[in-house]
Amino acid sequence: MHATLPLLETTDFPAIKRGQLETLQVNLGYLCNQSCLHCHVNAGPTRKENMQEETVEDVLRFLRDSNIKKLDLTGGAPELNPYFRHLVTEVNSMGIHIIDRCNLTVLHEQGQEDTADFLAQHKVEVVASLPCYLEENVDGQRGDGVFQTSIAAIKLLNISGYGIEGSGLELNLMYNPVGAHLPPAQCQLEKDYKRELNSHYGIFFNNLYTLTNMPIKRFGSTLISKGEFDSYMNLLKDAYQTANLQTVMCRNLISIDWQGTVYDCDFNQMLDLPLIEKGKKMHLNDITNENLDKRDIIIADHCYGCTAGQGSSCGGALV
Repeated sequence: MHATLPLLETTDFPAIKRGQLETLQVNLGYLCNQSCLHCHVNAGPTRKENMQEETVEDVLRFLRDSNIKKLDLTGGAPELNPYFRHLVTEVNSMGIHIIDRCNLTVLHEQGQEDTADFLAQHKVEVVASLPCYLEENVDGQRGDGVFQTSIAAIKLLNISGYGIEGSGLELNLMYNPVGAHLPPAQCQLEKDYKRELNSHYGIFFNNLYTLTNMPIKRFGSTLISKGEFDSYMNLLKDAYQTANLQTVMCRNLISIDWQGTVYDCDFNQMLDLPLIEKGKKMHLNDITNENLDKRDIIIADHCYGCTAGQGSSCGGALV
């Protein structure tokens, strides 16, 4: 795999500082039942990195002692971590809002047969990746049969109440482009998704989020192999919007990896750009309001991916 950080380190991206911490994003490990071309984590079935019980307890201790109101669980497939349900159960009892970033097909894996009901029981918001409403595009990006398996998983979530009006169970889908271009307008694409998925498959969801493909890890390496890396970076830079700087997710979020190391965002985690304190990588147990507040965010050229066009974050478009 081609390394992308050497191509991103020299940057003219504007300096930005952290604001008030609101969200803890936890990567429970890089193990996944899929190996998608666009994956910025390079996750897959052979990855061994998985958060262990001691670090899960560090997460719980941090949440008990902080004012954070949102826990964002990601991977890999976070549901494959053996401590996933323990973490969700404990955090739910604290009254903290939980997001599970689900690839959908994991709901059909052995041992996951009741996961949809478990998530519903604990009022977990599900953000599910479905990169297109067309079968050939999804299978081309994620593997043969993934689209139909994903549709079946959404039906399971609908049966559990997700996406159904009045249920209070939120199911949001995540779109990313199939290729080296920016996402279309989020609002119109959401209408297209709802029309196509309901009319063809009878399924429901709440919102659609659009996410720009980041030029790192597997997607970045593919760009290099195709000779498209420079042109894609030019696309991102040409579409830069200053207004997006005010609402980029790294201002109010920290990301921690499976070992508890702290990063400004999930993308910096994948580029191994951790927060440094006194010459050492910062661990979740080292965090205080004082050493995060107004801290400079670590930037590189990939940051243009979050500020191009309508903007991009784990919560979809910024404007």
